[in-house]
Amino acid sequence: MLVGYVSDERYVALPDVLLEFENERVTAETRSRASGAVHVELPAGTYQVTLAREGYGAKRVTLELPAAEPYQFRMLRDGLLGYVWPKCVRSGELGEFRVHADEPYKLQLWRYGRQKQLVQRIGWFDEHGPRATVQITPDGDYTQVGVQWNKFGYSSPHHKQFVTAPAASGLYYFHARTETGRFFSFPWVVAPDRPRSPVAVLASNINWNAYNNFGGRSNYIHPAAFPPTPTVNARLELQRYTDPNHLVYDRDDYAPLSFDRPEPLNHVPEHVEVTDPIEGRAACHVAPTEWRLLGWLEREGFNYDLYSETQFHFGQLDLDNYRVLVLGPHPEYWSRAMYDKLKAWVFERGGRLIYLGANGLNCDVEFLDEQTCIYRNGDGRRLSEPGSAWESRFHLRCESEANLLGVVYTPAGIMTAAPYQVIEPDHWVFAGTGLRRDELFGHRSLHERVPGGASGHETDKRSCSSPAGTRLLARGLNPDQGGAEMVLHETPAQGAVFSTGSICWISSLFVDDAVSRITANVLRRFAAETGH
Repeated sequence: MLVGYVSDERYVALPDVLLEFENERVTAETRSRASGAVHVELPAGTYQVTLAREGYGAKRVTLELPAAEPYQFRMLRDGLLGYVWPKCVRSGELGEFRVHADEPYKLQLWRYGRQKQLVQRIGWFDEHGPRATVQITPDGDYTQVGVQWNKFGYSSPHHKQFVTAPAASGLYYFHARTETGRFFSFPWVVAPDRPRSPVAVLASNINWNAYNNFGGRSNYIHPAAFPPTPTVNARLELQRYTDPNHLVYDRDDYAPLSFDRPEPLNHVPEHVEVTDPIEGRAACHVAPTEWRLLGWLEREGFNYDLYSETQFHFGQLDLDNYRVLVLGPHPEYWSRAMYDKLKAWVFERGGRLIYLGANGLNCDVEFLDEQTCIYRNGDGRRLSEPGSAWESRFHLRCESEANLLGVVYTPAGIMTAAPYQVIEPDHWVFAGTGLRRDELFGHRSLHERVPGGASGHETDKRSCSSPAGTRLLARGLNPDQGGAEMVLHETPAQGAVFSTGSICWISSLFVDDAVSRITANVLRRFAAETGH
């Protein structure tokens, strides 16, 4: 009979796993098939099941047979991974590091700004028990409930796994290195214990979680729910590849995604510096690129307080304590509460927003608790219906984000990159650049996934929802009229919004003088003026 399936941390089928079933009456042994399927003939009863395969952590689970549906056994590959919990704290608060390693490792804490700075050597970690630093993942779809690392066997009062957040706000990274030289890094957002700068920067950690596929689901891979069987060949089975219209969102209900998971997409290799090219598929729009923004701010002499989006949602960032809020390259997912607070601050209390990315505030999220949220994508077919007036997934549930940002994402120009062309050279944002009308800027970028210029990867443009008086300052020259539109609009309450409309913009800050000067001009002017 079919008992269940065995899969790894990506929900990929694991063949040739040895499984032993036993209780007081029966003992049986079998191996998983190519599909991960486990077949064995057993009488009804409660069994202890032991699973083992070379290169994976062995485990024991208790299973009642027959089960209502095939059981999902999950195994964790040997290696080095980690995260800290909570992932976002205030200065002085504690974080628990949760590391998975199949050999002894040492851990350090670094601050990532203009340079990487060693903050603390935390220590070496090993145990008396064999492979006792190998973590265990739950069975089933743990993307909904979290990996629950450090839950079992970490009760010693003498071996603490907590670190106190440093006094200085910023982006920190833990560095883990094993005795054979393997390396893994993972981020920690440290907000100030009280406001210390007129400028707040928001790390897009809701977006990090949306793209994190650890456990086998993200908002892009099986976004609604796990299929009943693990993946054998992604290109032949995953909807994002098999649907002829590349439609991933086709329903109204989606299973939640937990923040309680490691984030391999945010890993920064040990010897990478802030001015180095951004390598890899994911790093170009998540924490490694947000580090480039923070490093540039420090190079230009701008003080800032860093917060995460979840801290903003849960009331730990009071915008009225700041003159300027800066958003990074890809703040795609926001809650309605966050949007309403930001819009009221800009339109009613003179707040000043600098949006240095694209495809931002594009989809509504609902928090179930502080570690779990549902990405409310809706049915994407509604966006492409003939005559549809919907501009985004956020618009389906709230309003178009162009009402606040001045621009909204469209697919035109996606996965291309190009320079910008100046439209309004006499505007103050171009002061000191020497740029003339129709002149190009933003030729260079650290963005290696989509190289070619500061306008790219994904781009935003004005729409009929853009506020009256939104001024077009520059436009990217991407194909199919898909260039990013750099805009500015002001509110009657003396608030203002500057939007660059491009994920690639921040990747150009260190290597393009005009991009750097324009950003500095806006930040200095916004920080000096306030309608508060």
